[in-house]
Amino acid sequence: MIIASEWAGAAARNNAEWCDAVCRAHGVPGEFGAGVWSSARRTPPLYPDAVSLTPGIAPDDLLARIDTASPGCSVKDSFACLDLEPWGFEVLFEAQWIHRPAGAAPVGHPAVSWEPLKSADALPVWESAWNDGEGGLGLFRPELLAGDTTSGDTVFLAGTSTDGVIVAGAVASRSASVIGVSNLFAVGDATRGEAAAWAGCLTEIDRLWPGLPVVGYESGASLDIAVGQGFTPVGPLRIWVHTD
Repeated sequence: MIIASEWAGAAARNNAEWCDAVCRAHGVPGEFGAGVWSSARRTPPLYPDAVSLTPGIAPDDLLARIDTASPGCSVKDSFACLDLEPWGFEVLFEAQWIHRPAGAAPVGHPAVSWEPLKSADALPVWESAWNDGEGGLGLFRPELLAGDTTSGDTVFLAGTSTDGVIVAGAVASRSASVIGVSNLFAVGDATRGEAAAWAGCLTEIDRLWPGLPVVGYESGASLDIAVGQGFTPVGPLRIWVHTD
């Protein structure tokens, strides 16, 4: 039986692989080293410069791999065990890794149909919906759509209303043993918000990758909603941001 801390480790590795994919799509290659994924160059907005992969990584070892001098440097402390205050960091927020066993999901709303994006032309529309209709930021590049659903890459899932509008979505990324979900959203009510988005997203993931468990991380009310959809919290994490 896999214990909670092992699920947290699998979730952290999956999340680091997703961060690495986003960075590489922006021409910023990261590196997997002993106990940490890191980028020596500043990463795209909202993405960390390092993700710890084991609880034993020393702060000096981690910080030596990243650029702490440039504004916006951040670290995903995957086991909430690092003290980075002496190096000029403060906690931006805390969350919980979550795990859901493989299997059927609650039924999503019948007015929203889910499927992977098939065209790079649809990616800015998806991103605009994810960004509360404020327009695409160019954060998610077409290179992220290059993989397929059987090789372990990334799928952008879109929940579309009956009139063809994207009203919900999520990113699903496969790693060795789990499917990671990030960037889950629902536009307005979207037939009952995040809970409905989770149900539709999980149903589509079970169709694409039957038999694989699902991981991610959430906090606050979003964590409560995920628990209501069959997830279990399996360990804390922290996001640190450099302030000096």
